Amino acid sequence: MWSQVYDPFGNMLLSAAIALLPVVVLLASIGIFEVRAHLAALLGLATALLVSILAYGMPVPMAGMAAVYGAAFGFLPIGWIILNVIFLYRLASEKGEFEVLQRSIGSISNDRRLQLLFVAFSFGAFFEGAAGFGTPVAVTSALLIGLGFPPLAASGLSLIANTAPVAFGALGTPLVALSAVTGLDLHELSAMVGRQLVPFAIIVPFWLIWAFVGFRKMLEVWPPILVAAVSFAVPQYLVSNFHGPWLVNVVSALISMASLALFLKVWQPATPMTELPGAPEMVTPLNDLVPAHSFADLRRAWTPWLILAVCVFFWGTPQVRAGLDGLWIQKIPVSGLHEMVQKVPPVVPSPHVEAAIFNVNILSATGTGILIAAIISGLFLGFSVRDLVRNYAKTIYVVRYSLLTISCMMAIGFVTRYCGSDATLGLTLAHTGWAYPFFGTMIGWLGVALTGSDTSSNVLFGGLQKITAEQLGISPVLMAAANSAGGVMGKMIDAQSIVVASTATKWYGHEGSILRFVFFHSLALAALVGLLVMGQVYVWPLTLMAP
Repeated sequence: MWSQVYDPFGNMLLSAAIALLPVVVLLASIGIFEVRAHLAALLGLATALLVSILAYGMPVPMAGMAAVYGAAFGFLPIGWIILNVIFLYRLASEKGEFEVLQRSIGSISNDRRLQLLFVAFSFGAFFEGAAGFGTPVAVTSALLIGLGFPPLAASGLSLIANTAPVAFGALGTPLVALSAVTGLDLHELSAMVGRQLVPFAIIVPFWLIWAFVGFRKMLEVWPPILVAAVSFAVPQYLVSNFHGPWLVNVVSALISMASLALFLKVWQPATPMTELPGAPEMVTPLNDLVPAHSFADLRRAWTPWLILAVCVFFWGTPQVRAGLDGLWIQKIPVSGLHEMVQKVPPVVPSPHVEAAIFNVNILSATGTGILIAAIISGLFLGFSVRDLVRNYAKTIYVVRYSLLTISCMMAIGFVTRYCGSDATLGLTLAHTGWAYPFFGTMIGWLGVALTGSDTSSNVLFGGLQKITAEQLGISPVLMAAANSAGGVMGKMIDAQSIVVASTATKWYGHEGSILRFVFFHSLALAALVGLLVMGQVYVWPLTLMAP
């Protein structure tokens, strides 16, 4: 048994600086030195291992097994999703159906701003609600590339759009996990996060278009942006406060898509923006966006994506997951790590032994649902079994570096989690006294940036948020919820999401450009969430009351 130490140098600031080294190496390699993502991830992992062993005293075999555990988790479930989404995309593209799909989306409006709004925000939110774990960024980035958006815009804007829905992603998984680790009531957490994110469900669509074309051109299309935002925010508030976290995004996204599509039948901008700023050579000509296909053509083009939506929603329901796990699941204790690491106060109320069990749940994994959708869609589109196998092998080759990168990213997260360096960063921010509501929110942002998952960040820091809040006399429900709400803004800068975006846009090797594009937006929005939480504590505490 090895117990974690959270201040190995006897100085929290120095310990935090050392704990931050793997993140600094990773982000600097990608964002400043333009190192290819898989190499940057390997450098970050090597740094994390050195920090865990030399600074924190973690036994070498234990640190190695934490890295192996994280790498395996990086492939299943996360890499498994990306592999199969790209497989479906390649099938649709090879038959020409993806082009028809693009034209049908273009027929909603020939204005690039409104195409972006519909695809990245409203349509992406549905996939976040149904599947999460990178699915929405992969799907929307590929759609935007098909519509003629340059890779940087398609990647960066998809990441910005995929923020407000994240806390309720994958049928509420982040909040279910948060409730499990904190013991706080799930419905109270859902209601609190719903109240915290409603303003951002309205802000993010405006922010998205502003980031795309600037403030003045954003104002030209403010009515449909407001329609998409409000028609998402109101259902998000109602479902999260009066039903629970499970269907928040699915219901909100469907209403937002329908509302925006109907509104655009009666309203179009006076001067449509049909060109893409900064990339005129990549613009799809306007006349190519005019619908020139029959209803049968459109139905054929949309069918694979409707099958995908049905499958990921079906696979995401708790009953189906439990049923599939009942058919087959392997729970593999990680040798040399399982129940060998002990968390200690103040991160947890009392010493707690950490489990390390890798669930090989291939049947219930979301990626399997996507694979089934791809196979059904491929057969529907006329592919033979041999063609499907050939395309799948090509897809594995295309995403090989992305899978390696994602596995290394998760290995970094698991090493920092089991050695306790992530808790050092959280504890450092927890020593901020009256400003803790702001910095506690930034803990959530940091957690998602480190782990790539709001669920993982909630598991990592949920207990710390509850303990610190109780010590400071702040509502533990508020701060636990703030961890999740602040975390959603870290989603756009976590390396895993950036690699997903670069893979979907076939722009692998340019992750540094994507990171630089989204970093300010991530930090600014996270700070705004922190200020909102400060307001909930000190300015208008009545917002803490149950609906």
